[in-house]
Amino acid sequence: MVKLVDVPEPERTVIAGLDCPTYGDTPFSNVPPMHERHVAIVSTAGLIVRGDRPLLARDVGYRAIPSTVDDGDILCSHVSTNFDRSGFQQDLNVIFPRQRLAELESTGKIGKAADTHYSFMGATNPDALEVKARELAGSMLALGVNTVVLAPV
Repeated sequence: MVKLVDVPEPERTVIAGLDCPTYGDTPFSNVPPMHERHVAIVSTAGLIVRGDRPLLARDVGYRAIPSTVDDGDILCSHVSTNFDRSGFQQDLNVIFPRQRLAELESTGKIGKAADTHYSFMGATNPDALEVKARELAGSMLALGVNTVVLAPV
């Protein structure tokens, strides 16, 4: 991750002046024990499946990533000189830990890894994402997902 001091002006001033929202730390619901949880990943790495429309800066949408997609077909559409892709290029699990999730499922530590995971574009004001995030949360709940691994990038 690039340090703010290394970001060129005027972008550094813009970033430093952004408001950072405050969020509570109280869970909004009760969840079952870990070995019974149905878990999905939600990333902010701007990930897409090869052939999908890229996520652009300030995009408020998200992309669904089926668990059956090959790692080589998961692409990062987040383009920035300030975004270091080297970890992602070496190991997808750095920003999208679906193999680790599958391992937790296979050992019985979680009940089930979701059939579909999701990615938003991190280069977006979090307040602007709220409508789509709530929409996605409702969809995941309808599919039985009761736990989300947030993978902020």
